[in-house]
Amino acid sequence: MSQWSQVQQLEIKFLEQVDQFYDDNFPMEVRHLLAQWIESQDWEAASNNEPMATILLQNLLIQLDEQLDRVSQEKNLLLIHNLKRIRKLLQGKYHGNPMHIAVIISNCLREERRILAAASMPVQGPLEKQLQNSVVSERQRNVEHKVSAIKNSAQMTEQDVKYLEDLQEEFDFRYKTIQSLEQGDKNSVLMKQEMVMLQEMLNTLDYKRKEVLNKMTQVINESDVLMNNLLLEELLDWKRRQQIACIGGPLHSGLDQLQNCFTLLAESLFQVRRQLEKLDELLTKLTYDGDPILLQRPHLLERVNFLLYNLFRSSFVIERQPCMPTHPQRPMVLKTLIQFTVKLRLLIKLPELNYQIRVKATIDNNRRFVLCGTHVKAMNMDESANGSLSVEFRHLQPKEMKSSAGSKGNEGPQMVTEELHSISFETQVSLYGLTVDLETSSLPVVMISNVSQLPNAWASIIWYNLLSKDSQNLGFFNNPPTATLSQLLEVLSWQFSSYVGRGLNSEQLNMLAEKLMGQQISYNDYQLSWAKFCKEHLPGKSFTFWVWLEAILDLIKKHILPLWIDGYIMGFVSKEKERVLLRDKMPGTFLLRFSESNLGGITFTWVDQSENGEVRFHSVEPYNKGRLTALPFADILRDYKVILADNVPENPLKYLYPDIPKDKAFGKYYSSQPNEVSRPTEGGVKGYVPAVFIPISKILYDSTDPHSPSDLLPMSPSVYAVLTEHLSPTVIETALSSPYSAD
Repeated sequence: MSQWSQVQQLEIKFLEQVDQFYDDNFPMEVRHLLAQWIESQDWEAASNNEPMATILLQNLLIQLDEQLDRVSQEKNLLLIHNLKRIRKLLQGKYHGNPMHIAVIISNCLREERRILAAASMPVQGPLEKQLQNSVVSERQRNVEHKVSAIKNSAQMTEQDVKYLEDLQEEFDFRYKTIQSLEQGDKNSVLMKQEMVMLQEMLNTLDYKRKEVLNKMTQVINESDVLMNNLLLEELLDWKRRQQIACIGGPLHSGLDQLQNCFTLLAESLFQVRRQLEKLDELLTKLTYDGDPILLQRPHLLERVNFLLYNLFRSSFVIERQPCMPTHPQRPMVLKTLIQFTVKLRLLIKLPELNYQIRVKATIDNNRRFVLCGTHVKAMNMDESANGSLSVEFRHLQPKEMKSSAGSKGNEGPQMVTEELHSISFETQVSLYGLTVDLETSSLPVVMISNVSQLPNAWASIIWYNLLSKDSQNLGFFNNPPTATLSQLLEVLSWQFSSYVGRGLNSEQLNMLAEKLMGQQISYNDYQLSWAKFCKEHLPGKSFTFWVWLEAILDLIKKHILPLWIDGYIMGFVSKEKERVLLRDKMPGTFLLRFSESNLGGITFTWVDQSENGEVRFHSVEPYNKGRLTALPFADILRDYKVILADNVPENPLKYLYPDIPKDKAFGKYYSSQPNEVSRPTEGGVKGYVPAVFIPISKILYDSTDPHSPSDLLPMSPSVYAVLTEHLSPTVIETALSSPYSAD
């Protein structure tokens, strides 16, 4: 079943989440019509490979053309209209930046997988529940409503200022007319009436000036409250959602909405600023004792400038955190001398600023590292598909200074991966006489000099962003706080949903909890230390919990991904639990689990019965990435053989737990036809016996031998046939024997 088919079967509350991240940037109609084709492409790789992204965009448009031809034959006018509009939209948006649509589609597919994983969980995790709190959504709507109200108030005040200007011009005309009259004419009754009229107009002017200033004060007060109590809080929430998304959590959204609010508020404040300047012009033409403009305008102008200053400073954000294109799902881990990308946005989108803001990138000032590459670029509205005022640095490289590198040469990878750094950006905005210096910094990054340090570096990124909301706490690991186990388990499930397409269910998470904490009555409030997670070895093992888990993620990604995504790998189940599960099942029932004693290993255990009805369990020696590179795991399950006492090899694997026929579960993953034993007389190329590889184990039921087999290296079936002809059973038995796995 395709991923999109699974999405369509979700409950309405999950479908509403899906609806949030499909818009004109990537319409849901395209996702629906091209579901299978979209899921078969590597959008993640294309998001950092422009030639590949260009080809995928062209193929996407070709696929849409084919759909257009199909619906044209069906004479579906509405669908024809929508598809033509969508095709034109996508071509126009992404023709100059095809990697952007690759990023969008990759994120959408990833978020679908996360929602599918969340839907399979009996209880929503605490972090995700907090992020999707209905109060947050209500505040977002409240912010948008208040910004629109402020914009409308500023527009209404504009009309009041215009009326005041017209009224003052009329007053000025009448006053100058009287002043031009002869002295005798000024004493006439008519003139006295005119003077009374002028006084009434002056009173009206004074009232209107006070009224306009009061309205401006109200707009400024509302802007102040909105910005400091709601808008900045909403921005902080977005930054927190970005942190969580960086470590595999729900896709963060809402930046476009924030940009709209910031821009509207800035436009409103600039409008009030122009209105205050207009009042200053009126003041130069007419003033009097107690003039409210003279008394109030300087203070109001100071407040407007202060609000604009703070609004601009808050609007300079990191839209996409630093990330190496080679490891798109491991952001904030940077390798020296390897390029990384980072994108910034100014949330105040004004046309006057296009190409006028030059941003400079630097690294924290400890002078241990420097940035190489293009580190000064101009913000513009042309590179982003949504027209935002942004800049993307694509060719920055961190370089370690030689003098510093020499002093740090004796540090191990563990020390390096707990050292946090920050990429900083600075610029200056000058607009309408207002000049503001802007600066912002990335979330803390970890520098590595070797890819082998990546797992521990990523663990540092997870721990920091899970537990710290302070984006600049570079001394975090001087005294790292503890995490509740419920928080950590949720984040661990995200690692699987974001990196390998399927999260963990409650049973799998319980096994990980036992792995971390041992047998506990309740895990919910248990506090887990950083050392327990990443530094201390597991009991009786030579590796940490995190290294063990990261090796499993790597194994899934590179060798057994389709089997994992389709849910055929139970994976995280203890040896004790697997025996409970298999005990009452049909002989030949098996399950797949990850090795607890071997890094990056997967094994299978099956159940059978002896002649006297005794239940027996057999576990093979774990397969690691080296052996899975030579032989696909699905083929191993199909061709696996055991040699019993009568030396007749047979496949003991019949049903995937609980009762799925093996070929039904894995048939679509087989890479070739089932292997048959060939004999030398059956031909071959230039006199050679056709060679295939099959995994074979030897089971001995002698009372002196262990009761679980060891899985040997693959043996050519033709070689086995020859061996049985020329060697005695005792010799073969000795050759096939090896230490049994304790796993």
